[in-house]
Amino acid sequence: QVQLVESGGGLVQAGDSLRLSCAASGRTFSSYAVGWFRQVPGKEREFVAAIGVSGVNTYYVDSVKGRFTISRDNSKNTVYLQMNTLNPEDTAVYYCAAVRPTSGSQYIHSYEYLYWGQGTQVTVSS
Repeated sequence: QVQLVESGGGLVQAGDSLRLSCAASGRTFSSYAVGWFRQVPGKEREFVAAIGVSGVNTYYVDSVKGRFTISRDNSKNTVYLQMNTLNPEDTAVYYCAAVRPTSGSQYIHSYEYLYWGQGTQVTVSS
């Protein structure tokens, strides 16, 4: 079992940066791929970024490529999402999620993930 806790959200202005953290419990966290998703009221949860177990493989939705960077520190059981050049369209609740990879893992679908955090609000004002 893995428990995930997000932190680092807040209210910022357009063009600013934030770094989200996803802290995990459990000794086997390094065996899990981790994804970040975001959701605004009335819309489906959207894939943002994901990272493989070693941290070498990363995946991003097109709208954040070049602005967001996902990374992980397995010694700290933590995954980060560095978000630069934020814009109002990035406003959402951000969730991290974890899954043990399989041969069919794509990491971009919310249904692939077993464990979820409670979310952290990111608000970007114009």
